[in-house]
Amino acid sequence: MTALSVPALRRHVVAAQGYSTRHRRAGSDEVCAAVARLSCVQLDSISAVARSHRLTLLSRVGTYPPGTISGLLGGGRLFEFWAHEACLLPVEMWPLMRRFMERTHRWWGPIIERDPALADDIMGQIREQGARGSRDFEGVHSGVGMWNNLKPAKRMLEALWNAGELVIAGRQGFQRLYDLPERVLPADVRAAPVPDEGVALRRLVVLAVRARGALTEAGVVEHWRLRGGTARIRPYVEAVIASGDLRRLEVADGGAPVLVAADADLDAAAPAGSVLLSPFDNLLWDRPFAERVLGFAHLIEVYKPEPERRYGYYVLPLLAGDRIVGRADLRANRKAGTLVLKAWHPEGRFRSTEPLERALARLAGQLGLEAVRH
Repeated sequence: MTALSVPALRRHVVAAQGYSTRHRRAGSDEVCAAVARLSCVQLDSISAVARSHRLTLLSRVGTYPPGTISGLLGGGRLFEFWAHEACLLPVEMWPLMRRFMERTHRWWGPIIERDPALADDIMGQIREQGARGSRDFEGVHSGVGMWNNLKPAKRMLEALWNAGELVIAGRQGFQRLYDLPERVLPADVRAAPVPDEGVALRRLVVLAVRARGALTEAGVVEHWRLRGGTARIRPYVEAVIASGDLRRLEVADGGAPVLVAADADLDAAAPAGSVLLSPFDNLLWDRPFAERVLGFAHLIEVYKPEPERRYGYYVLPLLAGDRIVGRADLRANRKAGTLVLKAWHPEGRFRSTEPLERALARLAGQLGLEAVRH
């Protein structure tokens, strides 16, 4: 069989993301459908332009009303859990992700067992009073650093959420509201059986590949941040290939083979238009794959000291057609009502600014701002 060319692979993975490069308005159904198509959408607290999940969804569905995500969480149509990182997921995946919910917190250990009285008190207050945020509980911050400097109630809320004993019922600003699953999630979703590990991993492999168009085995691991690496998932990859859900293809560059859906159309035309991507966009999660297929070395520099940054603090890659053609360092000045382009860094020999101007104007309009240059 002829190996898949890199240009064909690139067109396919970009087309799979479902970007919209024209002005659109969307409602909650379209937002929900976009999350399902992507399998999960990463959350991030940085709001230099807009929250990452909003940028990711704006680039797919167009403008949607503020409060939509909180409404979908409270209405039991989306839920939050750890996937690639903390992510939005379609509620249909709740039984699947129950397989990965643990009472031992990844950072703080078995804190539910260490302080059962606090866990019982928090659960009792939420049971009696409804959805609550961490600010509704008493306590003082302790420790040093972002994750250690949390009051005991906040840590316990996070642990109970990790264990599936609480769910996120919405947000006030970016602050989570915690509630009981039975008050938020549909009864049939809560009653659905939790799959065993083999079934769960086979489903995760297929979901990741369909969401991303094509992935290597390492890319599947990165999509879900699975423990155990490729060795853990390889038997399940072989199983879904044998069942006819996926197929494995060689690539003309001689790199690692890719997995694609069995019914994937690999003759997609190059996407048209241009769109600015969140630094945490799904397309860019697997950085080695992005460099291999897109020719783009993705950098996220928000956590670097300013003198060490090459491109800027909050940099949005610009996708034009099926290529990333530059990086825009942007800030939203909400008080002035402007989206400020602080710096523009074209990739390689690309020099046209027309795709940037179109994408910048569209994003500014979606955010209710006026695009300006620094």
